[in-house]
Amino acid sequence: MAQLCINSDHGEWGLSTDAGERARLLQSPCVDTAPKTEWEPPPGGPSRGTTSTLGAVFIVVNACLGAGLLNFPAAFSTAGGVAAGIALQMGMLVFIISGLVILAYCSQASNERTYQEVVWAVCGKLTGVLCEVTIAIYTFGTCIAFLIIIGDQQDKIIAVIAKEPEGTSGSPWYTDRKFTISLTAFLFILPLSIPREIGFQKYASFLSVVGTWYVTAIIIIKYIWPDKEMTPGDILTRPASWMAVFNAMPTICFGFQCHVSSVPVFNSMQQPKVKTWGGVVTAAMVIALAVYMGTGICGFLTFGAAVDPDVLLSYPSEDMAVAVARAFIILSVLTSYPILHFCGRAVVEGLWLRYQGMPVEEDVGRERRRRVLQTLVWFLLTLLLALFIPDIGKVISVIGGLAACFIFVFPGLCLIQAKLSEMEEVKPASWWVLVSYGVLLVTLGAFIFGQTTANAIFVDLLA
Repeated sequence: MAQLCINSDHGEWGLSTDAGERARLLQSPCVDTAPKTEWEPPPGGPSRGTTSTLGAVFIVVNACLGAGLLNFPAAFSTAGGVAAGIALQMGMLVFIISGLVILAYCSQASNERTYQEVVWAVCGKLTGVLCEVTIAIYTFGTCIAFLIIIGDQQDKIIAVIAKEPEGTSGSPWYTDRKFTISLTAFLFILPLSIPREIGFQKYASFLSVVGTWYVTAIIIIKYIWPDKEMTPGDILTRPASWMAVFNAMPTICFGFQCHVSSVPVFNSMQQPKVKTWGGVVTAAMVIALAVYMGTGICGFLTFGAAVDPDVLLSYPSEDMAVAVARAFIILSVLTSYPILHFCGRAVVEGLWLRYQGMPVEEDVGRERRRRVLQTLVWFLLTLLLALFIPDIGKVISVIGGLAACFIFVFPGLCLIQAKLSEMEEVKPASWWVLVSYGVLLVTLGAFIFGQTTANAIFVDLLA
């Protein structure tokens, strides 16, 4: 008998580009801790594995690309120029792809279908709970970043509509950043976040994907045919120090983080084989790399060291093509916030029910009250923090450090534990190599996370 999972529906694992598909990638783990049996499709439902190889590539690319691309020009500036930025991305791509393959291998070995369930099964309860808490914090921080992005883009759009210079004193109260962010959040984000299911957002979700590609195209075009009033700052050709290169890692981790989504995508494939999956993620990461490099290189060369952490803020407010890009980004964020909130809420719900030792409740009324309360607390906290943390660079740095845990630390721990469990059975010649590689992943991820956390704490204290 299949287990009951929170906000889980195994019959919907087909190829889809809607928001419901993206939300299911982060659904909460099963509350029941009994041993899991082989999954069987529900009567009359589709069989397991309906996603084609090409469809899996599209879903992984969709999960990877997002508003994080706005920060890549600044990452190139931080890294010390185009050569350092390209070398850093290419080097990290090897670890990123290997982490995705490791997760597929461990998913197949443990017969688990979500990221956190794989960590639970392979690494144990303590690491599993830590993974769930990290997912909740990551989605919470990303929601804060989304609200800051809305405010950044609205400031530029309002400046054009009001025909007043940005930051002019004495502007009307209704153009104040705090008011516009709050109004947008209450009118659009909160109503979209309360429902139990969010599959109705499929059309807006599709537009957000189109918008991401449009933003990249505009940044490249503006580099090839720049406006006369745009003059670049200093074009760095080498990093200021070796630590400067590592400071760009959190942004890259945030951009390429699709690992939490990868396990369900792997299990939804028609042929969920590790070798096939290796080809899927390699193709997907190469596509994402092309988009991020195009944005990063062209955005950095357009503005140089003067580039803003959100590259769209560096362009003139009056540019209509860029204004359309800002509108697309706002639309993307408006639809992505409820999806990330849905995922975070599901993990929090799972942790709460497990802590209480409660099964999934059939009482609709109690579930609704708990869901509304969780949504309101989550929404208000993210809104308040977004209003008083205007610098998106700091938020991206912190959540980028958390993304490093999903890319390096947890896959590395899974690989180490999986190989150690083979000691009593069979010990292949490559055993020590794989264990060493797992240790390398954990060390690298811990370094990135520790560095970003220390920077976030000490920089603020010194400021």
